[in-house]
Amino acid sequence: MTEKKKTLEVKNLKKHFPIKNGKVVRAVDGVDLEIYEGETLGLVGESGSGKSTIAYMIVGMYKASDGSIIYNGEDLTKRGIKRTKEQKGNIQIVFQDPSSALNPRRKIKKSLEFTLKLHGEVDKGNLGEKAEDLLEMVGLPREFGENYPRSIGGGERQLASVARAMAANPSLLILDEPTSALDVSVQAKVIRKLTELQKERNLSYLFITHDLSLMRNIATRVAILYLGKVCELAPAEDFFEKPLHPYTQMLLSSIPVATDEEELLRPEKVVSTGEIPSPVDIPPGCAFHMRCPDRMDICSKELPQMTEVKKGHSVCCHKYCVQKTAAEAQEEEKEVSSDEK
Repeated sequence: MTEKKKTLEVKNLKKHFPIKNGKVVRAVDGVDLEIYEGETLGLVGESGSGKSTIAYMIVGMYKASDGSIIYNGEDLTKRGIKRTKEQKGNIQIVFQDPSSALNPRRKIKKSLEFTLKLHGEVDKGNLGEKAEDLLEMVGLPREFGENYPRSIGGGERQLASVARAMAANPSLLILDEPTSALDVSVQAKVIRKLTELQKERNLSYLFITHDLSLMRNIATRVAILYLGKVCELAPAEDFFEKPLHPYTQMLLSSIPVATDEEELLRPEKVVSTGEIPSPVDIPPGCAFHMRCPDRMDICSKELPQMTEVKKGHSVCCHKYCVQKTAAEAQEEEKEVSSDEK
């Protein structure tokens, strides 16, 4: 079996924002992630969990406080090294609000031409045709480029924003809540087009959202973020069939369902108590322990370590750290006993 090629690797990534009195907001606090060629990694969490901050560091809008962002084997966070034009083009972002990527004073076609000139090797005489090709690629009519962003609908603006990102010919596309501001029917159109583009061009996606039901249909793997840390990472199928972290179970149990079949798949209702701690004053131990129905004494004292429970499925929870330690101890006893015989 051919080993999957790693497009992006994030190691111990941190982003701390200094505020008054020497305190800091630990927006991202030691995140490890990997994205493979042609896959969609879903990054899910509540508002303020650090999802967009991770995206902005990967794309180069924010400078990391610590850690590494490795793209195709090259560390993009090394001091004194600026990203090349090629590296900037290879990693593109689609924002929640497409107006963030489209100049309101330019016709859409001109915005696409600008990106083509910046990142592509296109003759000036062919810019207009290439811009129209991009519109056609994302399912918009070629003549659509004569519109200003304000004169078209939200779904069409988002598709034009995808076209702008594709003008740089990226291999990794960061999708930051790309459908959350759209109607359900329009969401489906945008998702369908993103799926088609991924298959055609073997693109890697980091898909950021707070909508877990959306992840079920598009993600290859899912990572759950809580207060700047990954608390669970698993293949999408495992994740929805057997969530492990109490926070993940809480999120999944609150998803609205439409059929009895979906109800059977939903975890038992997990009720959390208390409020989300401030990222300025994160409690010691596990950051979720004050809301967790399964908390133990150790949870308020020691930070749990990410533990691989089964191949590809890891969780950051003392419950599984303890179980693994006990299992390892039993295995060691068996080995000792076998050696003595």
